[in-house]
Amino acid sequence: MLAYTYKAPGQFVLEEKERPVLIDPHDAIVRVTLASICSSDLHIKHGAVPRAVPGITVGHEMVGIVEEVGSAVTKLTPGDRVTVNVETFCGSCFFCEHGFVNNCTDKNGGWALGCRIDGGQAEYVRVPYADQGLNKIPDGISDEAALFVGDVLATGYWAAEISGITEEDTVLIIGGGPTGICTLLCVMLKHPKRIIVSEVDPVRIEFIRTHYPEVLLVNPREADVEEFVRANNDHGGADRVLEVAGGKNTFELAWKCARPNAIVTVVALYEEDQVLPLPQMYGKNLIFKTGGVDGCNCDETLKLIGEGKIDTTPLITHTFALKDIEKAYEIFENHKENVMKVAIRP
Repeated sequence: MLAYTYKAPGQFVLEEKERPVLIDPHDAIVRVTLASICSSDLHIKHGAVPRAVPGITVGHEMVGIVEEVGSAVTKLTPGDRVTVNVETFCGSCFFCEHGFVNNCTDKNGGWALGCRIDGGQAEYVRVPYADQGLNKIPDGISDEAALFVGDVLATGYWAAEISGITEEDTVLIIGGGPTGICTLLCVMLKHPKRIIVSEVDPVRIEFIRTHYPEVLLVNPREADVEEFVRANNDHGGADRVLEVAGGKNTFELAWKCARPNAIVTVVALYEEDQVLPLPQMYGKNLIFKTGGVDGCNCDETLKLIGEGKIDTTPLITHTFALKDIEKAYEIFENHKENVMKVAIRP
């Protein structure tokens, strides 16, 4: 089968690989029907994910059809249409039982697919702990509508949930890329008083302006974000700040824009260390929530999609065949052709 493979930092190669087989009774083999490229794939390519294993097939955003299941799989049968969770989790360790599936103690727990084991930018993928890692797609929901359930939508939903957003809050979202848009959609479900998005890319700004006109927009290259937030807030800063961008200065921007006693939620993946300047923060009494997504709400987001409350399909601006994935990466990585998200069809 064709598979896009991480060879070394800076080098991905489309090559032929053997079709995956069941290794563990809890495994399932999924025929990929639609996949996508995530910015985390670019982090691997740039050598910013040390745990990524050379030789693995990349990709962790995908949907497909179950082809085979192991003897211990009880919730799935061949023929089921499924989303694939970015997290691998056993469901029975201390962390899984408490909902912290990103910290599953299994050797392949957490982000494994497309990082430490073969992922889904391929024709087939093996999914460990399939009963936990796969969610059935209800009838009436397309592959395109379900594509982001297991990763960027899971991230946005988790970020909104742990932020404790109320209807009285002003929420600042830093980053208007695909994960930022998914976060925005989930924040909108909380009906806060106002939402502000900080974004620099003109394509993303226009996307938000077109699809979500009620959202306030600020471009850090054209305006002072702190001043803008203070001018559009009741308490001298945002009540909740969700940092999704992972840029060079966005962590600093996040805590500076927060009001005293605010919650700052950081779900961005950075390529370099960030500084926590505690003397400058002294007296703001901020609460920080940060880490990898606990992607265990996929059935809930699928339900919301089915009810028409979440629609991520506008994010898919380009679709390529797997054989043309190098072109897809070029467009996505270099923000060409007004790209937001790229879908890959094997």
